[in-house]
Amino acid sequence: MSRPRIVIVGAGFAGYRTARTLARMSRNKADITLLNPTDYFLYLPLLPQVAVGILEPRRVAVSLSGTLPGVRLVLGEAHGLDMDARCVRYTDPEGGEGTLAYDRLVLAVGSVNKLLPIPGVAEHAHGFRGLPEALYLRDHVTRQMELAAAEDDRDRCAARCTFVVVGAGYTGTEVAAHGKMYTDAQVRSRPLRQGLRPRWLLLDIASRVLPEMDERLSRTADRVLRQRGVEVRMGTSVKEATHDGVLLTDGEFLPTRTLVWCVGVRPDPLVESTGQPLERGRLVVDSYLQVPGRPEVFACGDAAAVPDLDRPGKYTPMTAQHAWRQGRVAAVNVAASLGVCARRPYRHRDLGFVVDLGGARAAADPFGVPLSGPVAGAVTRGYHLAAMPGNRVRVAADWLLNAVLPRQAVQLGLVRSWSVPLDTASPELARTPGRPERGTGAGGRSGGGGGAGAGGERSEPVHEGITEIIDNTEKAQLAGAEPPPHPADRELADSRPPEPEPATSRPGGEPARNQPGGEPARNQPGGEPARNQPGGEPARNQPGGEPAPERPAQPPGTEPGRVPHEHHPAPGPVRREDIPAEGDT
Repeated sequence: MSRPRIVIVGAGFAGYRTARTLARMSRNKADITLLNPTDYFLYLPLLPQVAVGILEPRRVAVSLSGTLPGVRLVLGEAHGLDMDARCVRYTDPEGGEGTLAYDRLVLAVGSVNKLLPIPGVAEHAHGFRGLPEALYLRDHVTRQMELAAAEDDRDRCAARCTFVVVGAGYTGTEVAAHGKMYTDAQVRSRPLRQGLRPRWLLLDIASRVLPEMDERLSRTADRVLRQRGVEVRMGTSVKEATHDGVLLTDGEFLPTRTLVWCVGVRPDPLVESTGQPLERGRLVVDSYLQVPGRPEVFACGDAAAVPDLDRPGKYTPMTAQHAWRQGRVAAVNVAASLGVCARRPYRHRDLGFVVDLGGARAAADPFGVPLSGPVAGAVTRGYHLAAMPGNRVRVAADWLLNAVLPRQAVQLGLVRSWSVPLDTASPELARTPGRPERGTGAGGRSGGGGGAGAGGERSEPVHEGITEIIDNTEKAQLAGAEPPPHPADRELADSRPPEPEPATSRPGGEPARNQPGGEPARNQPGGEPARNQPGGEPARNQPGGEPAPERPAQPPGTEPGRVPHEHHPAPGPVRREDIPAEGDT
C-alpha cells in the first residue's frame, strides 16, 4: 500500500505547528510536503524589535529544513487549487510552474495587510507583516533622522522626524513604542539643529489602545506610550495620504514622510480560489477544522473561520495564539482521518496576552493576572523564548548585548520603497525587478498595488526572497555598481537641471517614480544586464547581435566616431517630469 501524501500550504504559526506535529506522529509512514515561499518560519511577535535594531533578522527566522526532520520543503507560492483532482498548483522562486498531488491537504496560508479605500494609502503607506517590511522601516526611519539632522529648513526637518502609525492594535502599539525609543536614542547622540524632537503619533478609530484586549492591558499600554512621548489619538484616522503628509479625519494636516499601516489583516486571497463558502474572506470549517463536503481538506490559522465552541455563533479571532493551537489540532485530525488516532474538536482556553513596550516596560496578563513594569517585561520575554521553536540562545544573546551596548543606527539600503508595496499577497517576499507578477485572475494570488505608469501600463515584477535582494546588492557592490537612487531623496535631485528625456537604460537610471516595481536601471542589481556584458543582450555590430544602424553625419568639430552630446546626456539620476515624485512614505 502506498504511503499517504499530506500537503501543507503555508509555514506560519498554524502550518509550522501542523508540520511539526505530523512529522512526530507519522513516524515516517507518510509523505509530508510543506509548500512555502520562504525557507523559514517567521516569529512575527518579535518583528518590531527587528525594525529598531534590537534583534538581527535571522534571529526571528527559524529554519524549516533544520527544525522539521522528515518533512519535504518545496519553495513556491500556491496560486490555485483543484479539489476535484486533488492537486495544488504553485510557482517556484524562478518562475517555474509545478503541481503537488495530495491525499490530505492542510490550508494554512495565513493573512496579508488589510486595505481600506483611503486615497493615497496604497501609494504612500507601508505595512508590517514580513521581514522585508521590517528591514525597510528600519532603514527608512534611520535615513529620515539622518536627513533631519542635516536639514537647515525647520519645516522639512519637522516633517522628516514625524512618524505616523495607523492602528493601535498589537502590532501598531509595539511599533510606536519601540520606534520612539529608537529615534530618541539617535537624537541623544546627534541632536537636531533646530532643537526639534522626534514625533510619533499612534492613530485609531477605536476608543482605546489595544481595543481587542483586556482594559487593564489597554490602560497600561496607553500610560507607557504617553509617558514616553507618543501622541496617542483615539477616534482619529487618516482621510488622505500624500507625498508631503497625511490629512486626518479631524481636519488636521500632518507633514510627514512616514506612514506605517497596522490597521489589521485580511485572509490570504488564495482561499477565494477554492470555491468553498467563506466568512468575511475566511474559509468556513467545522469544529474539527475540516472543510464541509471535503473531508480530505483541512484549514487552520488566519485563513480559516473556526467555530468558537465557547461562544456559539462566533468564530475564533485571527491571532497567533489561536493559529498555533489550531495547527496541533489539525495535525491530530489529519492523522485521525488516516486511522492513526481519534479526532478531536478545537476548543481553546485564554492564557492571556503579552505586549512588549520596549526596554523593561511591557503589559501582560498571564492566566488573567494583570502585570506591568519590569515584572511584565520579564514575563513577556520569557514567554517569547518559550514560544519560539528555535534560535532561543541567539535571541537571548541579542537582548543581553542590547542591554549593555549602544544600539547601531545604520541604514543598509537592502530593501527599497517600491519593493514592499502595501497591496501585496506576499508580504513575506520583497518585490524585485524582473518578470511580471500574477494578478488576481482565476485561482491567482492578488498583485501588488501600484498605480498606472505614464503609458497607462503597470509593471509588476515577480516576488523573490529577501536573501536574493541581499545577494544581488553585494554582487553589485563588488562589481563597482551602485543601486539606483531612491525616490525618497528627491530633494537632493531637485537642484540638478532636468534632462530632456527619462533614460531607463543608462547607469544610474531609476524606476518610475511613485510606481512600485518600476523598470530598473540596466546594469543595476536585479535589473536587465547591460549590453555586451555577460548574460546581457549582444552589442550591435557584434557576433550574434543586430547590425549597427548607419550613423548620422558628424557635425564639424566633432571627434570622429563620437555621437553629439545632446543625443547621449551624461549618466546620472534622472528626474521624471511626467509623473509626480514619490515620497518616503
